[in-house]
This record gives sequence, C-alpha cells and structure tokens, in this order.
Amino acid sequence: MTAEQWLTRIFADRAPRRFGSGWWSGVLSIALGLLSVAAVLCLHFPQWLTMPELRARYPLPLVRSAIDSAILVTLGLAGLSMLLRRRKALGLAGLVLAGLALALGAGGVAIPDARPTRVHIGLDWFVLGTLTTAALFVPLERAFALRREQGPFRKGWLTDATYFFMSHALVQLMSLLVLVPATWAGQKLAIAPVQTMAQMLPLAVQFALIVLVADLAQYAVHRAFHAVPLLWRFHRVHHSVTHMDWLAGSRLHLVDVVVTRGLVLLPIVMLGFDPVAVFAYLGFVSLHAVFIHANFAPRSPWLERWIAMPRYHHWHHAIEPVATDKNFAVHLPMIDRWFGTHYMPDQQWPNGYGVAGLSLPDGYGKQFLSPLANPHRSDGN
Repeated sequence: MTAEQWLTRIFADRAPRRFGSGWWSGVLSIALGLLSVAAVLCLHFPQWLTMPELRARYPLPLVRSAIDSAILVTLGLAGLSMLLRRRKALGLAGLVLAGLALALGAGGVAIPDARPTRVHIGLDWFVLGTLTTAALFVPLERAFALRREQGPFRKGWLTDATYFFMSHALVQLMSLLVLVPATWAGQKLAIAPVQTMAQMLPLAVQFALIVLVADLAQYAVHRAFHAVPLLWRFHRVHHSVTHMDWLAGSRLHLVDVVVTRGLVLLPIVMLGFDPVAVFAYLGFVSLHAVFIHANFAPRSPWLERWIAMPRYHHWHHAIEPVATDKNFAVHLPMIDRWFGTHYMPDQQWPNGYGVAGLSLPDGYGKQFLSPLANPHRSDGN
C-alpha cells in the first residue's frame, strides 16, 4: 500500500463527510496541526527554515499569538471530530499534532542567537502559502465545484501536495536558478531609454504591460515545451494530472519551472518596470495560476473572452484530441486567438484530463526522474 492509499483510507473513509459529521473538523485539525508544528520549528531553527528576506519583517509577538491560537483551534477541532465521528483517527491525529506543537514549545520558543546560514529552505513561505491559498480556494471548490464528486483526496493528491511543498521550500534554489541569471541577462540586454519610458508610465499601466509581455513570453515558451520532444519530456509531468483542482497546478518538473520562469522574467527585467508593478504581477500570477487549475466553475462569458478562467485552461489539459495543443496562454486568451491556438466550445467542459497513452508513476521523485527513464513523447497535447 502506498503512502497516498494509506492516508486516503484515513481521510476518505466511507463514513459520512457532510457538515456536522466530524469529517471536516478532523481534516482541518490535521492540516492546522501540521502547519502549527512547522511554524514552531521555524522558531527553533530560523536560520535554516525561514527566508532571510522575511525573517526580519515578521511581527514576532503577532506570530507567537497566531501559533498559540492555531494550536488551540487544532485542539478544539480535533475534540469536536472525536465527539461527532465514530472513527476517531482524524481527531486523534489532530490531537497528536497539537500535542507535538505544545511539546516543542508552541509560540513561546526563544529565538536562538545563531549565525545566518548560506543554505536555507522556505518552510515559513510554505506555511504562509498554504494558509492563504488553501483558505481561498478550498471553500471556493466546495461551494462552486465543477465536479462535486471529486473531493479533496482524489488520486494523486499526495504527489501534488509534495510539489506544492517543494515549490515553496526550494525558494532559495529557485532564486539561484531563475532570479539571478534572469536579472543578470536582463540588465545586460536592457536599453536605458526604453527603461526610462517604462518607469514613467502609471503603475497600473506598467502592471497591464507586464501581464501582456509576460504572457507573450509564456505563450512562446509553453508552446515550445509542447512542440520540442526534449522539452516535452519534462512538461508532460504537468499534463499527467488527471484531476483538476487547486493543487494540480503545482505539478511541474523542476526543469520546466526554471526554464519557463527564467524566460518569462527576462523581458520584464529588460524593460525595467517599477519593482512595485513587478511585485504586483508576481502576486497576481501566483494566485491566477492556481485559479485556472481549480475545480471551480465560474460562468462569465464576457470575462472569459479577456482573462483566462478555469474553463479556458481546463481545455488545455483536456483528454479530447480536438483540444490538443490549444490554449497556451496563461492570462490572456486573446494571445491564443492571435496565433490560431484558441479552443473554447461554448458552455462545454472537458470530459477528462491528461494525455492519451501517458501514465507516469505517482510520487515527486519518480516523476522527477521520468524524463530520463522514458525519452519518447506520448501522443497528445
């Protein structure tokens, strides 16, 4: 039995999951308990587990209070689950995690006076990312689900959760592989008069231009990853997803991430946009990339014409042959209309997702090595 199958037996047992059954309180207690333990560990080892850029900016008294409150809520949710649910596994797991966080010192941990380290992981960034992203998209998927029968613990959820963790924990590596070379190359290729003109524009106009420039670069790189067999070996990992939800967009091979983000960032640096506008774009793309993969079915025909909505990107992942190599843009569907790769049948959603004939093993490590194990491109998008 795999780890995912074992955890799914605990999380997705056959007992009722309706509101009031103790299922939601149990699952939330485990999620909040895990984040509480992670946050306490960040207090113990800030030099190893937190981002230096954020470390000095945290309002420490507020952080400590938030950790203690999270542990208290975890205990309450776990106890409620044990009262309401016949099987006590969810509640017991929440209680164990809350107990571990308390045993580690909770929010009262004394910050050690340790030297900064040259290597660190972004465990704090993972905690913040999980809290903000899950708090936004899980309720949306529950309230306005496209496929209500899917549930949060669908096949491959643990693999995608691992990708989500790695994308946040490896923030230093991402900076070295993406930000540093893209910034260096962009500054070398920059044209000073163009940068001056760009910085004179209102911030709102700069933001709009960044979205356009970034999505044009994204379109070109994305289309190349589909067309070039060597690149497809890595990008097919993303298309091995067979269930779409807020976690599905995290399934990206490291090579795919580094090449795509670096080449998208390059023209933004070259044009010299104001950092405020750039940071606004980075915040927008981090949420929008999750949004378009979500198991969420908003309907707005007018808006769908101008901004990528879930239905637009779901067709990019569709199993139907007619949708193969369509909808490469991430933000602006008009770019696909310009280049003849737009596909959006009126009011229809795909019947399924993935690539016909493609089956990759579950697990981050196995999928990381899969481009080397099988160099031949499968048919499909």
